[in-house]
Amino acid sequence: MCGRFGLIPTPEEVAELFGLIDLEPFPPRYNIAPTQPILMVIAAEPREPGSNLPSRKSLLVRWGLLPSWVKDPKKFPLLFNARSEEAAEKATFRAAMRHRRALVPASGFYEWRKDGPKQSQPFWIRPKNGEIIAFGGLMETWHEAGGAEIDTGTILTTEANSDLVAIHSRMPVVIHPQDFERWLDCRNQEPRDVADLMRPVQPDFFEAIPVSDRVNKVANVGPENMEPVELPATALPAEKKPSPQPVNEQLKLF
Repeated sequence: MCGRFGLIPTPEEVAELFGLIDLEPFPPRYNIAPTQPILMVIAAEPREPGSNLPSRKSLLVRWGLLPSWVKDPKKFPLLFNARSEEAAEKATFRAAMRHRRALVPASGFYEWRKDGPKQSQPFWIRPKNGEIIAFGGLMETWHEAGGAEIDTGTILTTEANSDLVAIHSRMPVVIHPQDFERWLDCRNQEPRDVADLMRPVQPDFFEAIPVSDRVNKVANVGPENMEPVELPATALPAEKKPSPQPVNEQLKLF
């Protein structure tokens, strides 16, 4: 699951990683929430006739996908996440998965670990190397009855890897730079051709930093959201221990 994330590098850094030439300036964002605008990168036409160079453009979309066939968005659920395992077949996401795959630039995301029926501990989860990452996303343009258009989007999720499963069972799909072009190429790459990219990121890619519950409030938008806090030893994620193996007097296997 990914219900909050952050994007704090400079626009120049984002433009360089994603190969953008039309990126508008933007401030650091430390607590991006559903229904707010998010930055997405999609494929565009070649910059010059006959050019084979990758061409991409950026746009701001409402975080919460609305399929084109929705009549009343007030009666439609807020789809800020889509399960990657179902996206190619589910009617809500099928068209976007085939024709409008996108990248979502991010510095990391927040996740909450349930510590009791009424208590959750938030974590800021970021790449250990501190670099910008790209979540796999889907975009859809919704048309109002009056003719106005609203670009909307969602972030794809997959099963959590072994490092994060103690916090939550789901995590965003991470698309690595070497796979940007294949993911965005909706003309030649069908959903089945990019299914291998929608897998949990490798272990040791992320680090999970406990933070305060300031991030719970959308109104808190400063860098304080990402500041580490101390957790009591009893509140740390329990290490997974292997199940005890039966003892064989002749041989022990592991």
